[in-house]
Amino acid sequence: MGERGCQNQSKFANAVFGQELHRRLSAAGSPVLSVLAHPGYTATRLQTRDTSGLLKLLLGRIGNPLLAQRPERGALPQLYAATGPGLEGGEFIGPDGPGELRGAPTRVRPSGPSADPGTGRALWELSERLTEVGFPVTAR
Repeated sequence: MGERGCQNQSKFANAVFGQELHRRLSAAGSPVLSVLAHPGYTATRLQTRDTSGLLKLLLGRIGNPLLAQRPERGALPQLYAATGPGLEGGEFIGPDGPGELRGAPTRVRPSGPSADPGTGRALWELSERLTEVGFPVTAR
């Protein structure tokens, strides 16, 4: 699998893990929230770091100026997820523009598979097994 595929899988795994953390925190009666966020399409070097030739030209020189938002704007969903008033655990924050590529932070819908409890439980258990670190969630 190419690095782009790994990057997409790791983003999906983060969403699955965040949803599972929310379920476990809620079940434990914890006041801690797990809120997810994504930056949309943000003009960073990530689009061109592992590409070359025509793809690098299309993404970096054409795609970024036309579609991407500046990194300062891309950071806003994460900041909002960490500090926004009235957020609840399990919510997902991203840009409000078309395709969630750019825009102001707003509540967005996570992909259906990322919210699947069976997938979340399996990833949690695999993470504990591979890291040899148990992470029991308890209320404080």
